[in-house]
Amino acid sequence: MPMTADNASPIDYNALVDAEAEALFLAASRYLKPEDVQLLRQAFITARDAHEGQTRKSGEPYITHPLAVATMLTDWRLDAQGLAAALMHDVLEDTGVTKPTLSDQFGRTIADLVDGLSKLEKLEYQTKETAQAENFRKMVLAMARDIRVIIVKLADRLHNMRTLDAMREDKRQRIALETLEIYAPIANRIGLNKVYRELQDLAFMHLHPHRYHVLSKAVRAARGNRREVVDKILKAVSQKLVEANIEATIKGREKNLYSIYKKMQEKSLSFSEVLDIYGFRIIVKDNPGCYLALGALHSLYKPIPGKFKDYIAIPKGNGYQSLHTTLFGPYGTPVEMQIRTREMNAVAEAGIASHWMYKSGHASIDAAKQRTHQWLQSLLDMQAESDDAVEFLEHIKIDLFPDEVYVFTPKGKIIVLPHGSTPVDFAYAVHTDVGHRCIAARVNHNLVPLRSVLRNGDTVDIITSTQTKPNPSWLNFVQSGRARSGIRNYLKSLQTQDAIQLGQKLLRQAASALSAFEPDITPELEEALLARLGERNRRFSDVLADIGTGKQLAAVVARKLLELSGQQAQQAALGPIAIRGNEGAAIHLSNCCNPIPGDQIVGIAKKDQGLLIHRGSCHNVQRVEAEKLLEVRWEAVKDRMFGVNISILAFNQRGALADIAAAISHASANIETVDTQDNHSQDGYIHIHFRLQVDNLQHLEKVLAQVQQVEVVQRAERR
Repeated sequence: MPMTADNASPIDYNALVDAEAEALFLAASRYLKPEDVQLLRQAFITARDAHEGQTRKSGEPYITHPLAVATMLTDWRLDAQGLAAALMHDVLEDTGVTKPTLSDQFGRTIADLVDGLSKLEKLEYQTKETAQAENFRKMVLAMARDIRVIIVKLADRLHNMRTLDAMREDKRQRIALETLEIYAPIANRIGLNKVYRELQDLAFMHLHPHRYHVLSKAVRAARGNRREVVDKILKAVSQKLVEANIEATIKGREKNLYSIYKKMQEKSLSFSEVLDIYGFRIIVKDNPGCYLALGALHSLYKPIPGKFKDYIAIPKGNGYQSLHTTLFGPYGTPVEMQIRTREMNAVAEAGIASHWMYKSGHASIDAAKQRTHQWLQSLLDMQAESDDAVEFLEHIKIDLFPDEVYVFTPKGKIIVLPHGSTPVDFAYAVHTDVGHRCIAARVNHNLVPLRSVLRNGDTVDIITSTQTKPNPSWLNFVQSGRARSGIRNYLKSLQTQDAIQLGQKLLRQAASALSAFEPDITPELEEALLARLGERNRRFSDVLADIGTGKQLAAVVARKLLELSGQQAQQAALGPIAIRGNEGAAIHLSNCCNPIPGDQIVGIAKKDQGLLIHRGSCHNVQRVEAEKLLEVRWEAVKDRMFGVNISILAFNQRGALADIAAAISHASANIETVDTQDNHSQDGYIHIHFRLQVDNLQHLEKVLAQVQQVEVVQRAERR
């Protein structure tokens, strides 16, 4: 039996576990019915037996962890099903217990909660990042169905962070970083502020232990030095509120270490320069009392301009409501005041968890629940649009940033967006289709560029057009995960459509070459082909997309198609594929040789890249086996210009570049870029490289002839 220390009595872990279990049942019995407590006892026995023989890194029996998590949740008065799930949250992942067994014993709801809290350990992933992202996506889907999943998960993470010392350093660092990037922001997003602050501080302590201890020591010293100032402010505020006949509770509030550290980092301040590490919370009985208290405080100490925020009139995205004001206190010390009602304070401390703590239908609590539901719905929308778990996780991280901007629709509805958002973010927040069709925006009745940054209080009106579509450049400035997800998903669908169209061309060409008659592709023939290819769970359009992106060979699919239609395949020369150069994402004009209409061209199908078009003389084509080259020809191309590079050797004298540029312009070509390079081997000469836009080969030849006539030009050629 383990010993606590040298010559000390051994620890009786069985007695310890029984004592902790009884403490949990006692805490739960204060607000649950006897039959609910009995359910907890059954859940405890199931979890204890399942984890028999398992220990934590610290040496304690594993069951002490779920017991601690469940006990923590009694502070939030979580219901019996949630507490039972907390007790058994690791049994599916770490023991031989199955979900059907849990469902038979405790019902489907509890089994679903436990399943939502379990990782996808049995699946294999290429990287840890992918595994983390897939597990996170599973948890998000589960918490969208039942918010208790994330409540239990946060309590689980908080207890793990409190007991992280027993882990290896590299694992501590990884878990702490994940906590800081994902779980702390989620706690903030659903209003669990105490959990949010503690998770931040614990993660800070494990990521930067030396900085944490230095800062912790400095705060303790400052606490003693500033006690006189704090006491003076408390006394003055209490007296002022009594004079104004305002019944209030006043609490001192110290900023958490991580928020002080972040402020020092962001503003390049030393600790002595961070003056507002103390704040005060004033709790009154109703909304009018909040504004009366604000007036009383402003008559006591002068407010700092620009430091007042009314989160009562316009609540934060997680339902948080309060008045914030910063005052010039004694000795010029800035003092932050938060003024709120008891119900607002409940939401501020416990967020969505206040739903279980106060089931009396308070407006603030109901609003917090509704806003959390809206946020979860937006996560589901993003999940539906993203088939990549890692990308989905990145979108979520963006939306978890705490800074927000509050803007209005023309009808006065409030839209909450991440700090730095633009009209495009606003458009996607209204509806995905509005984002897709966004063409311009008015902010406060004035037309503004789509990349303009929105500010609190702006009224935004989006102008749409059925002819427009998302621009890839929007990804350079949008801030919200929803906008990023919507734009990327649309661009992917465009690429898929382009690949399908190219696949149809390639399949038709291959079928024509193998048979005198192109088969009529009926739904029955499509189904038979999918069966022959071993892809019953996919659609025919997926096969076409695979051909277009080079994952399937058109000739192989065409041969199977002909066999299934009863036609005899025969070898024949493939007819050339006609292209215009603007087909979209599935056909690319290669950058190595820049083919233009008039050039002899060939195609190379590359996996996941589609069809790459090269000039027949390109050095990259010479390396490719002849049977892998596809014959391609230009269709008649109108109203389209193509990029091409030319190189000019000219005598280096004043005005040479201007004369050459004028000649190019005279030949009706557009100059995209120009680059000059001294020619050290030929004194007095310079190499000039132009990137031009021309119509076709004939146009290029005309440009080169025009340039060659410039007096200073020695040689002009295509590069």
